[in-house]
Amino acid sequence: MTDTIDASGTPFVPDETDSELAATASRELARASKASVNVRLEDGTDLLLPKAVTPLLIKILTEMAQGNAVTLIPLHAELTTQEAANLLNISRPYLSKLLERGEIAHHKVGTHRRIKFTDLESYRMSREKERINSLSELARQAQDEGMGY
Repeated sequence: MTDTIDASGTPFVPDETDSELAATASRELARASKASVNVRLEDGTDLLLPKAVTPLLIKILTEMAQGNAVTLIPLHAELTTQEAANLLNISRPYLSKLLERGEIAHHKVGTHRRIKFTDLESYRMSREKERINSLSELARQAQDEGMGY
């Protein structure tokens, strides 16, 4: 995954100081979210950021303020099997079985498999939808049986 913000592909985990700065910055940006944002760099350079960037920055800063790791993945990114497994929070061997069964689209680069982020996200969203439907059905059955749910 060479297109992350950090070229090594590792998420940025904020320390306590970064979290505090992120909390302050996210609050200030939230107040200005309807307008373009001016940013002054340490060298005195002023930058005008587009309005569309503001919600993304607020989300990133909010996550950092809570001490959560943050990484950006472009939609066109191609992931290794380990990166994809990490994003789904599953083991690489289990991901390999999903790929072999055709549940997630992939292609090969030499002998290595690559998964498009969009295909991985489609799989994740379909699994989430199935999970929600199953839980709704269980709740309905519990109500029908008078189990107090």
